[in-house]
Parts: sequence; C-alpha cells; structure tokens
Amino acid sequence: MNTKYIDLIDQSFDFPQPEFKLEEKTLQFHGVNLMELIEEYGAPLKFTYLPQISNNIQRAKSWFADAFKKHNYKGKYNYCYCTKSSHFKHVLDEALTNDIHIETSSAFDIDIVRNLKKEGKITNNTFVLSNGFKREQYVTNIANLINDGHKNCIPIIDNYEEIDLLSQEINGKFKVGIRIASEEEPKFEFYTSRLGIGYKNIVPFYKNQIQNNEKVELKMLHFFINTGIRDNAYYWNELTKCLKVYTALKKICPTLDSLNIGGGFPIKNSLAFDFDYAYMVDEIVNQIKTVCEEEEVATPNIFTEFGSFTVGESGGAIYKVLYQKQQNDREKWNMINSSFITTLPDTWAINKRFIMLPVNRWHESYERVLLGGLTCDSDDYYNSEQHVNAIYLPKYNKERPLYIGFFNTGAYQETIGGFGGLQHCLIPSPKHILIQRDADGNLSKKIFSEQQKSEDLLKILGYNEASQSLDFQKNGNSNGKLHLADNKL
Repeated sequence: MNTKYIDLIDQSFDFPQPEFKLEEKTLQFHGVNLMELIEEYGAPLKFTYLPQISNNIQRAKSWFADAFKKHNYKGKYNYCYCTKSSHFKHVLDEALTNDIHIETSSAFDIDIVRNLKKEGKITNNTFVLSNGFKREQYVTNIANLINDGHKNCIPIIDNYEEIDLLSQEINGKFKVGIRIASEEEPKFEFYTSRLGIGYKNIVPFYKNQIQNNEKVELKMLHFFINTGIRDNAYYWNELTKCLKVYTALKKICPTLDSLNIGGGFPIKNSLAFDFDYAYMVDEIVNQIKTVCEEEEVATPNIFTEFGSFTVGESGGAIYKVLYQKQQNDREKWNMINSSFITTLPDTWAINKRFIMLPVNRWHESYERVLLGGLTCDSDDYYNSEQHVNAIYLPKYNKERPLYIGFFNTGAYQETIGGFGGLQHCLIPSPKHILIQRDADGNLSKKIFSEQQKSEDLLKILGYNEASQSLDFQKNGNSNGKLHLADNKL
C-alpha cells in the first residue's frame, strides 16, 4: 500500500518539476539543498533565490520576441519592473542586469530611481513610468527627475488635474501617458477602476488638455485590469475596448506610439499550475496588430509592467512544526514556529495560495492537518481554502522534527508585512537569506537581515532607554493641558 508522502505527490502531480526535486530524501529548490540551509541558518527562515528574477524576465522577453517575429510585428517591446512588488535593492540590482525599465507608484520610488542612477544601474535612457495618484511630493519628485535630464520619465496621467500640476513644476516640454479606467468584472463591488480616466473620456481629455498644449506630448496609453492577464472573455473584451481607444487616439495624435498593457501574469501557486504564457503573449500581439491594421494605424511599441511575475517565484519561507494539537476527532493542528499573518500576510488578507511542501521526511507516512501560526489571533492559519486542496504532511513525530516550506512568496509579503517594523503579537520577523549563483553555477549565500530581537521591537515602541521620556506634566499656564516633557518625542 502506498502510504508515504512521496507516493501521494507522485500520484497527484507530475514530479519532480523544474524547480523542485528530491535529493537524498530532502527537498531541493532550484538546486538549493533546503535542509542544508536550515542546518546553517535555522528556522523560521526567509530566502530569495535571485537567479529566478533574471530567469523570468528572460522568459517573458523570449515570448514577446517569438510573437513579434511570428506576426512580423513592427514595434519594440519594453519590459518594466513594477517596483511596488518588492522595493529591495537586491531585487532591483538583479532585475536591472537584464536591460529593463521601471514603473513607480509613489514619491519615494523616485528617490530609489535617483539612487540607482548614482550607482550607474540605470541611465537617462531607462524608461521610468510613474503611475499612481499624484500629489505634491510625488509631482515634485517627478518634475525634478525630468528637469535633471531624465526625459524618459513618463508620468502616467491618472486624473484631470495632473497635467496642470506637472506643468507648473516641469521646465520645458515633457512626455505623458494616460491610464484607462478599465471596467471590472461583474462580481466586483465596483464597476470601474478608481485608477485612470474612463474609456469615453480619454479622447475628449486629450483634446481639452493635451492636443494644443505645447508643453505636453502624449506618448503612451496604459491599460490594466485588476484580475490580471487571463484567457477569458472578460480580459479579451477589455483589451478590445482599449485598442479601440488607442486607434481612435492615434488618428488624431501622431506622437502616440506606445501601448502599456500593464502587468498581471500569474505565478505558480501549486504543483498543478498550468498557464500557457507563450500562447497569451502570441494572442495579445496578434490582436493588437489585427485591430491596428483594421483601423489603418501603425502598431505601437508594447510595454509591460510585470511585478509579481518578476520577483514572486524567487522567494520562499521555511518553518518548523513545533507541536501538534488534536482539537477534536478530525482536526489536527500543526503549529509552526512563526506567524502566517506576519510573514505571509496575503494568506490571511486575501486567502492567497502558495506552494507548500515539506522539506524533509518525504518517505514517511502522511496525515491530513491544518496549519496554525503562533499568534493568539484566530485568523492565523493556513488551510485548504488557501491551499489547492486539503493539506497533507508527513505525520507529526516529536522526535523527528518536520520542516515545511512555502514557495513563490517573493512579491509583496515583506512590504505588506511591514518588514523591519512591528509585527502582530510582536512575533519577530525571521532571518532573511539571499542566494546567488556565479557564472559557473556555484551557489553563494549571505544574510540580508537577522531575525528581529526584542530590543528592535521595544525601540520602535519607545521602551528603550535612549527614547525620549513620555513624562506628561501639567502646565499651569495652559489651563491644565498636557504636554510632553521637552515638547518632543
């Protein structure tokens, strides 16, 4: 009878897979021996396998190159990285080795751009597409970047006031894009995205604010839908509406030459994941060309803004099963030595799925379990709703510690979880390891951040001796109002 965990996986999925295999009865991820990683650095542990960032960028570039060649598509393809997925320097450094461009979403993003320029990682030829709702500091930072010579910084107009705000601070002529406010799926609470300008208002907006404005040159139309790039009627319908707007605008705006189709490529969230990326790219390119030919306008340069796809599959988290709680006849809770809310917040916030596999003990019998985090919050768990199906793991054995890994966690989890800051129930952020390969394929590892210590959290909370005393005193001259000693924190 096949009762081992390895048998369950073999019966359920094609295994091994390109990034997962067993070596000496333990799991390897892209050739990284995870038990050796645990023995060296302990658990809980987070890691980033940097080569996967470049790998996914190159995959996407090859799909577009193949589609352009097949359809004899006239135009250029530009890969942009959506920095909000992960702002970390090691991520940008790796991504920018692949001749890509950047999409920003806030004022501080521009400070990162300036830092990268100082280091020579990007130049004035690098496109910086500035999305998001722009006010004050963001507008000022964009303007300063353009005024300093970065003419390929293209603010994507999100509302009717941004042209005037930018014009007041930018010296001379500048380029812009316009974001389309796409219509969302019927199941959404809202019908239209809060971002961008409605389909019907794009051409009138161009005529009113850009067409006769000598300072502003329209270069790009930006299209993105919240559910991402999917092979369904909703996506193709929204893309068709976008192309109708593009061709109508192109006929009256000769400077318009680029279409930004945003991001939204899914990443692998189970061993059963199946998405035909090459087909989707081929069909997108084909539809853009077909509509443009029908409307007798030149095909645009195509931009994408892949964020999760760029960095997501590079990340992982490893936990140790501390204890098993039998709560009733059917429910066994495996308690991990960390918290899902703090280290993988999307599992808690949006029931996001990640690949979950044991690191060791694959050749032992298995059981159905639930996974619980350390906090006292009832929502700190990972179960079959977040997983692709019921969770099975090698049977708990107090004498034989079990380690489990969550994979493809590299996008958003650190920023949403508040990296380096306070964590729910003061559960510390785990140690984070960066893994790289040299030209000969040899692995190297370094610690990016140590596990948070008590003093790190106490300092944030104001308990350390160096923090300003919060000694409230009554001021006799202020009608009994309270004030801070020394009037500052």
